[in-house]
Amino acid sequence: MEVTGGTGAAEGPRASLRDWTALAVIAVPCLVYAMDLTVLNLAVPHLALDLAPSPAQLLWIVDIYGFMVAGTLMLMGTLGDRIGRRRLLMAGAAAFGAASLLAAFARSAEELIAARALLGIAGATLAPSTLSMVRNIFLDERERSFAIGVWIACFSSGAALGPLVGGVILTYFWWGAVFLAAVPVMIALLLVAPLLLPEFRNPNAGRLDILSAVQSILASLAVIYGMKRTAESGPDLVAALAIVLGLAVGALFIARQKRLEDPMIDLGLFRHPGIGAALMLNVTAMLGAMGIFIFISQYLQLVLGMSAKEAGLWTAPSGVCFALGSLATPWLVRRYRIVDVLSLTLLPAALGFLLLMWVTPQSSMAVMTSAIVLISLGLAPVGMLSTDLVMRVAPLERAGAASGISEASFEFGGALGIAVLGSLVTATYRVAMNGADLSGLPPAAAEHGRRSLDGAVSAAAALPPEAAARLMEAAEAAFSLAFGRAALACVGATLVGLAIVRWRLNRL
Repeated sequence: MEVTGGTGAAEGPRASLRDWTALAVIAVPCLVYAMDLTVLNLAVPHLALDLAPSPAQLLWIVDIYGFMVAGTLMLMGTLGDRIGRRRLLMAGAAAFGAASLLAAFARSAEELIAARALLGIAGATLAPSTLSMVRNIFLDERERSFAIGVWIACFSSGAALGPLVGGVILTYFWWGAVFLAAVPVMIALLLVAPLLLPEFRNPNAGRLDILSAVQSILASLAVIYGMKRTAESGPDLVAALAIVLGLAVGALFIARQKRLEDPMIDLGLFRHPGIGAALMLNVTAMLGAMGIFIFISQYLQLVLGMSAKEAGLWTAPSGVCFALGSLATPWLVRRYRIVDVLSLTLLPAALGFLLLMWVTPQSSMAVMTSAIVLISLGLAPVGMLSTDLVMRVAPLERAGAASGISEASFEFGGALGIAVLGSLVTATYRVAMNGADLSGLPPAAAEHGRRSLDGAVSAAAALPPEAAARLMEAAEAAFSLAFGRAALACVGATLVGLAIVRWRLNRL
């Protein structure tokens, strides 16, 4: 099916009041699930001081959730087609609540990483279940586009509002409490879902392919481990072998999908001229959006000295802008071509990332706020348009698997952004601090300061005022340099996304 902007949508049965109520029910867990991607942004400095993780462990704490979600989404999409999407949603909600409790009370970096991994697997059941239900419930294309816009708005706002919610919670509670917000929501979902949500399953669903899921996770984690190790300690044989292993397993994964009668990834969907482009655009957009906001939160707290609540309030406009942009997109594409809508919104997003390069401790907060607004409004249409395109092309009985593929591209892009930008920031900070003059400082304090910005903050707290000021001046300068380079990388990723739009989506 060819998707065009500015034309009438195909009509189907209209949704009932019960259907719109069901949309509200499935949107809420999506909001919470997305919040878990970013709720740790403001908690990172607090848990870093409490659990004392290494820089690599800190990055794993943040992005293991996204990688486990991305690695198991497609498997969960197929599972939902097979056992029923409402049943999978309820099982995932129960598991998500239990894993949230484990994360909240983790006593070490290793325990928190493991709990976040379990959260990722549980979270992978929520997105394909809810999105495939939208595909099944809303059969009129115009209503479905609006419903997907609401779904994306909840996803985008949840990811963007995570830092604000985390900031408010951290004002009154310990860092582990940021995970507890999900528990009552999941309990409510378990009570309401059997009453309001219909059940859908595909009686001819293919078999589950656990090996493919293991291959996809192993390939992603091996490559990212190699990148993180290189950023923290410099290139070595272990890092190189991890990257080679990841690429080799990734190649085996693709080859396996081509051989299987019921593959985890339906490569046939990529024959549509816009599907591959839409998924690549998801990756480039989320790489910048998810990757940069964690460092914005660290910058506001550790460089500018804001409280978690203040930092959350300064980043709150992103949630409003993502929601407004997502809801406005269906109206825009009824009047303009998809390629024109995306082209005219990705350019402001690139400008927003460019503005971040000029943010300094001395600059006005208006610069940071303007950048956040431009990035959020500019990237908001991407999710709605790419998701709607994938769900229109996918057969109804494969809606779960198709939603898994679409959502996996989001999650992989976000997790990859945290990993790539995190590695870039870590490496740049390390090199800059190795060149800084820290003579006269206690060796242990200097070593902690060279490892990470939170390490410098922790070490400075135990030093005399003059020595602490010297250490923090060097650390803040190094982090500002690293932050600027991360922003430049996001400019590049956004321009790559724009090139994909102009090259591959120009006929839509």
